[in-house]
Amino acid sequence: MGNFREMMKGVLEGCVLEIISHGETYGYEITQKLRELGFNDVVEGTVYTITIRLEKNNLVDIEKKPSNMGPPRKFYTLNAAGEEHLKNGQRSYLLNTKWPGEKLLIISGCMGISQVVI
Repeated sequence: MGNFREMMKGVLEGCVLEIISHGETYGYEITQKLRELGFNDVVEGTVYTITIRLEKNNLVDIEKKPSNMGPPRKFYTLNAAGEEHLKNGQRSYLLNTKWPGEKLLIISGCMGISQVVI
């Protein structure tokens, strides 16, 4: 189960980076785009945690802008380090299946997950 959680964490982080790479955006907009990609259960708190991690790892630039509703919004843009991280961000995971001796290779990226039984 831990491998699956790590895989999903990596997939979501890659998706958030991919979304940000298309232009300046903010948390709620990122959440909506993730849902459009099929991540229907993603909540804003998850996106907030990911964007904080991206910020701490210096992968995004942030600009606070006034909002018509509530406090200022943080807008994210991808910086050079984020672009490099995104380019190298495809991950693969090798998981055990329920059949002895068989493994499942999962290659993850923002546009989906490919599975190959080996």
